[in-house]
Amino acid sequence: MDDNFDDYFMEDGREDTAKPQEHRETPQEREDREIAEATIERRHNTVRMMLVGAIVLMTLFLAWWLWSRYFHPYEEGQYKGWVLHFASQGNLLKTFEGEMLVIAYADDSIARRDTLNFTVKSDTLAMQAMQWSADGRRLVFDYKRYHGTLPWRGASPLVVTAITMDSDRVERLAPQPVPAGE
Repeated sequence: MDDNFDDYFMEDGREDTAKPQEHRETPQEREDREIAEATIERRHNTVRMMLVGAIVLMTLFLAWWLWSRYFHPYEEGQYKGWVLHFASQGNLLKTFEGEMLVIAYADDSIARRDTLNFTVKSDTLAMQAMQWSADGRRLVFDYKRYHGTLPWRGASPLVVTAITMDSDRVERLAPQPVPAGE
């Protein structure tokens, strides 16, 4: 069989009996190759460390933001006023939500009225507030205000922590009926 194609394995029709010589690496080539491999590996580790560091920083920032928004109160104080509305809300996570009338006196003749929405988590505080507010008494609420709300903490960012009757003034929101005998 005769073909007109070049044969790469045979030279002039004879088999090539000479094997190509293996390249032996010189010490300089070996050193250059090792430096190149180490440099590539080191660069790869640097990028990996930068990515891990960025992820850690983002995680820490997210944890700080969540803590400061939902778990750390930014304001604590007291309000004095009358409870206008108070009810239990929620299907699974029950809280007591209410509205309070707060009157602030600027001087003897000027009064400013505000309504304030609040949440009470404790059942005992809620029952106490219901009892006293039914009498129309002025109450003092100690509270903590958060930036955000959580489902188990209620619908209002203002959470009441303690309730007492106002001992400064014993005035009532509505006038009490006068008995018929007087």
